[in-house]
Amino acid sequence: MKNTILSLSLITLFMSCKNEKKTMTENDPKQDSIALIERAKAIHDRVITLDTHCDINVKNFTDSINYTQNLSSQVTLPKMDQGGLDVAWFIVYTGQDELTDKGFKKAYDNAMDKFNAIHKLVNDIAPDQIELALTSDDVRRIVKSGKKVAMIGIENGYPVGKDISNVEKFYDLGGRYMSLSHNGHSQLSDSNTGEADSIWLHNGLSDLGKKVIKEMNRLGMMVDVSHPSKEAMRDMIELSEAPIIASHSSARALCDHSRNLDDEQLMWLKENGGVVQAVAFGAYLNTEKAEKYAAFKKEVALTVMDSMNVAYLDWNARNELSLEEREAYYQVLEKVNPIVDAKLKTMENVPHGVSVSDLVDHIDYMVNKIGIEHVGISSDFDGGGGIEGWSDASETFNVTLELVKRGYTEEQIGLLWSGNLLRVLDEVQAVAKKLQS
Repeated sequence: MKNTILSLSLITLFMSCKNEKKTMTENDPKQDSIALIERAKAIHDRVITLDTHCDINVKNFTDSINYTQNLSSQVTLPKMDQGGLDVAWFIVYTGQDELTDKGFKKAYDNAMDKFNAIHKLVNDIAPDQIELALTSDDVRRIVKSGKKVAMIGIENGYPVGKDISNVEKFYDLGGRYMSLSHNGHSQLSDSNTGEADSIWLHNGLSDLGKKVIKEMNRLGMMVDVSHPSKEAMRDMIELSEAPIIASHSSARALCDHSRNLDDEQLMWLKENGGVVQAVAFGAYLNTEKAEKYAAFKKEVALTVMDSMNVAYLDWNARNELSLEEREAYYQVLEKVNPIVDAKLKTMENVPHGVSVSDLVDHIDYMVNKIGIEHVGISSDFDGGGGIEGWSDASETFNVTLELVKRGYTEEQIGLLWSGNLLRVLDEVQAVAKKLQS
């Protein structure tokens, strides 16, 4: 059972909600809003809540520092408990580097460190609190037992290198989805980032990338199209014998970012039987809001960082760093960000940031465009995600609350939170069984 904790400020906020449910009485708006919250809490407790994208830092998976503690990370076991988040897909992410044997080896070692960290959490650190799931049946069994669920996604096929047998190694370690590129073209696939300069490496998938898709189908690993280019997605749709997913992307019609899916891509995904997981990443939800808030926050951050003698680097500059430099920079930001956030809370006239309402706007759009069966939810926590109202796992309930306010039924909310994604996982694994036989 989830122990969702609602603060008095949250209750007060929704006492003034203007969009009351039609089924409620109009005599006492205060009681109406409390009733709406209580109904949302009951739904949130009953459905399986699943977030398909939570990045990790291996330094938080040690005997002394780990997810059993209330760390600054957006996802920890206490925060999952507080927000009622049942399932976290922990991500084996490697940034893009040179397409050389040396680069592939470094990426492979980095990926293995992250696989090992996740296994250490579920096997050694907190086996009484969280368990690794490999199938949808595992998810339901573990949730029923009262534990949290860990699943593993692979962001960037770069660590596969040129050895296709690594795909099966990653599958055996629990990887159940993989994207073939990240921010930069890999040896397997072009990235969405090619839109910036119209320079492409493969014009979609490479020949090796096409073989990897077939191998993923054979094994039962979901194909993730969130970072690859549109042409690469077209190739994946044509090649895959199983449904695909976009593990953390939103609607390009509402926010024109290359990381989002345009209407044509959404229709491809629907026809393929897949699912797109709307992501709580401000820049992918509302560009105007995100940029205005980011500009204000940057000025505050510059002041703080100047006092700490730390240089400010934008996303492009960060991506030009080596993997080691990038990781070191993010470690510094982990110390800077809490100071900046605390300072913002004391200031007046801070612009409104992107919120849960903006996230659900994208869910609404995609549900109307391709149907409720093809839409899900993700955060990209600890990888840049986090919005007002869902800034970390402890606020997960607020997403369900907004869905209830918009009129979604319990059955529909269950599909959005986990039903659709687990259905795709089942179908991918069924295809694998057929291919293996």
